[in-house]
Amino acid sequence: MKILGLDSSGLVASVAIVEDDIIIAEYTINYKKTHSQTLLPMLDEIKHMTELDLQTLDAIAIAAGPGSFTGLRIGSATAKGLGLVLDIPIIPVPTVDALAYNLYGCSALICPIMDARRNQVYTGLYEFHKQAEDDAGYDLCTIEKQCVVTIDEIVENINFLCEKMNKEVLFLGDGVAVYRDQITKRIKVKYSFAPSCCNRQRASCVAALGCELYKKGIRESATKHAPDYLRLSQAERERAEQEKKQYYIQEMQKEDLEEVASLEASCFSMPWKYKDFEEILTNPNRVYLVARTDAANAKEHILGGCMLTNIAGEGDISNVAVHEKYRNQKIATTLMEALLKLGRERYGISAFTLEVRSQNTSARELYKKLGFVSKGVRPNFYEKPKDDAVILWKE
Repeated sequence: MKILGLDSSGLVASVAIVEDDIIIAEYTINYKKTHSQTLLPMLDEIKHMTELDLQTLDAIAIAAGPGSFTGLRIGSATAKGLGLVLDIPIIPVPTVDALAYNLYGCSALICPIMDARRNQVYTGLYEFHKQAEDDAGYDLCTIEKQCVVTIDEIVENINFLCEKMNKEVLFLGDGVAVYRDQITKRIKVKYSFAPSCCNRQRASCVAALGCELYKKGIRESATKHAPDYLRLSQAERERAEQEKKQYYIQEMQKEDLEEVASLEASCFSMPWKYKDFEEILTNPNRVYLVARTDAANAKEHILGGCMLTNIAGEGDISNVAVHEKYRNQKIATTLMEALLKLGRERYGISAFTLEVRSQNTSARELYKKLGFVSKGVRPNFYEKPKDDAVILWKE
């Protein structure tokens, strides 16, 4: 059986041809290029060097996830395209399982770790069991299925299992470099890290494990294949978070003017008037964003707002306000992030400034988190009550 193996699930791009128990060719690269730049040229090079006739392939084994969303999509698209053209099945190989397969026959508990960002990792726990006494092979056995958890959670689980099983643990994967210090601080059992020759994804392992899965009837058509992300993409998570908040950010419309003016009056001692906000609608260098809810039970539909003025390529931010009932829900943060993004994309602004009352500690803390730094003070700038204005800039 001749299988093409593909892995673009992480930083590494890897392509291999495995026929029965022999690696015919393998091309693996871990360099600062995108998989869209490397994967097909690597396959083409293997095809050329081995005089491979793609029509002789029996199946395509693909690291099907979890992993990098972009990497998985590139690998999946490549496998689907080849599968459709060649009319051969795709073998979806769990990424973390294939990474564990690098350490075939290892007696330790195996813990692959892929950096999933946000202090999380894609991981699982595995061990190899000897097959029948008269057989020289091993089976990869799953102790914990591939999952996405924090590094502290998986280490805590390892401490419990290794003590119970009287085993040491062997770590591998790109997450080791990121979380090595946390691992060494929290691990309480014998442990080690895989060497460079076998600590990253390899398409030959994807193909070899894919062959075992193929024999068990695990395969699918190219049309049905899809990556297994294990969790939502960042865009999907942000969308879900917005839906959870039940509000969205948009530019102020004419029908918002009365509520915006009312919000302004409730938040400031010297508020802007209806006509001031009305003029924004026709000023190409000004934009006012609102946090709006369409919830049927909401008494207020405008929960907050903020304004940006483009002044010769610099952005002046003002009128940042959130309705008293809806504070401490990160509405101001969401509004500010959207306003900064709009300023960069619409006006090409790279430097933003704003002024804040010196005694408004919560607002100053928010602006600090967004990257604003103090550049000066205007004494007694504010009235009702008297207060200094702290001048902040973000460049």
